[in-house]
Amino acid sequence: MGRTNKNTLIIGVLFIVVLILGGIIGYTYVAKPFITGYQVKNYNQGANDVLTVLLNQIQTQGFVQIPIGDQTLILAPVTQPQPQQVTQETIAE
Repeated sequence: MGRTNKNTLIIGVLFIVVLILGGIIGYTYVAKPFITGYQVKNYNQGANDVLTVLLNQIQTQGFVQIPIGDQTLILAPVTQPQPQQVTQETIAE
C-alpha cells in the first residue's frame, strides 16, 4: 500500500513538471512572439503618426519646433538651387 502511494506521488510530481515545461514552451513559441509582434506594430504605428504630424505641420507652417531639454530643434524644408544649364549661348559668352 505504501508503494502505491509513493508511485502516485511521483506520477503527480512528474505530471506537474510536464505541465510547467509545456507552459514554458508554449509561452516561448506562441505567446511571446505574439506579444512582441503587437508591441512592434504599435511602436511602428506611433512612429508613423509622429512623422505624419511633423510633415503636416511643416507643410502648413513652413517649419516645426521640437523642444529638446533647454534647446529647440527647428525643422524646415530646404530647397536645393537648380544647377544652371549650360547651353551654346552661355559657352559663347
